[in-house]
Amino acid sequence: MRAWLREGYGLDALALREVPDSPLDPEGVLVRVRATSVNAAEWYGSNGGPLVVRAATGLRAPRTPGFGVDFSGVVEAVGERFDGDLAPGDEVMGGRDGAYAELVSVKNGVVRKPPSVSFEEAGGVAIAGTTALQALRDHAGVRSGMKVLVNGASGGVGTFTLQIAKAMGAEVTAVCSTGKVEQARELGADRVVDYTREDFTRSGERYDAVVDVGGGRSFRELRRVLADDAPVVVVGLGNVKGGLVGPIGPLVRIKAGGLIARRRCIFFVAKITRADMQELADLMADGRVRTVVEDTFPFERLPDALRRLGAGGLAGKLVVTV
Repeated sequence: MRAWLREGYGLDALALREVPDSPLDPEGVLVRVRATSVNAAEWYGSNGGPLVVRAATGLRAPRTPGFGVDFSGVVEAVGERFDGDLAPGDEVMGGRDGAYAELVSVKNGVVRKPPSVSFEEAGGVAIAGTTALQALRDHAGVRSGMKVLVNGASGGVGTFTLQIAKAMGAEVTAVCSTGKVEQARELGADRVVDYTREDFTRSGERYDAVVDVGGGRSFRELRRVLADDAPVVVVGLGNVKGGLVGPIGPLVRIKAGGLIARRRCIFFVAKITRADMQELADLMADGRVRTVVEDTFPFERLPDALRRLGAGGLAGKLVVTV
């Protein structure tokens, strides 16, 4: 099979190579990948930043050459001890390390793709969708009738967060740039704030939960819009790309601000599970949630997709077709 490998740090060190086929895990399924997508974690992992994490990932080159997580595709084989209900020929979606390849073996985090959802849409769900779902459900405790503010309601995580909050019955205020305002309305936002024209932290509004995509504001600023005991959940990685700590610095500062103020300020890394992938598939099957696909790239141009991601300003997901 062909797979993209990180043979050093920097996007120019990515190489499309012929490698042995992924072996079938007896407890999993083997999937022929039809689509995948790029995420901030893969941009940082390819470029070797921030520097503080290289002790774990490899000082001079990535310890694990294969990478990528999101995928959609068709089941080729099923392991004898797989505990799911999939069969060869089933169209599936999920997440698994090493997904930037023509074949991927996965035993958890894979579910049947809804027939109404394209491979391209399904290939952009795993990281962004589970991050949004877990931020709202598990960390913000969003319930029907709550007022939720999504700061950064564009891009992959932002668009999923907006839609899933609405599906949960929340009243959603979306904060985005001018070019994304109409999209946020179309995705169901009850109110949209163009941050280039209005400072939402000075609005006088109070929210039951704030989801800050990318950690773009300080805790002192966000605190102004928090109702009593309302949490701030910081998700995703911002555009602080260089230096020793990269985007970790703003995350530490906002977490420290929450500790000083004795308010809940949460940052987490999503874990992809079969149950959560099924919940997302169900939301997509009935049309309540969709992947906003901004652009698609052929498999051979995956580095170009990562470069576009690194440039920032995305309205939705960048999908790579295999």
